[in-house]
Amino acid sequence: MTKLDEYVTIKEAAEFLGVSPNTLRNWHRDGKIPVFRSPISNYRLFRKADLEELLRQIEESGTYPTGWRRSARRNRRPR
Repeated sequence: MTKLDEYVTIKEAAEFLGVSPNTLRNWHRDGKIPVFRSPISNYRLFRKADLEELLRQIEESGTYPTGWRRSARRNRRPR
């Protein structure tokens, strides 16, 4: 049986990955990330383990599934 505490909402998933909810909707549509549906509301739910794996892949490759590259200067202080 699936536990709902293993899943997060689209808003929480977007914050975790540092992207917008619409980006996650597009990635799901393009088959780049699996989505589950809440049995009651039919809302999109993302498995925490899937998000952690995707984040690991992004950090290793430096590239998001859309092809956008993560900036290497992320931790720089503002000028």
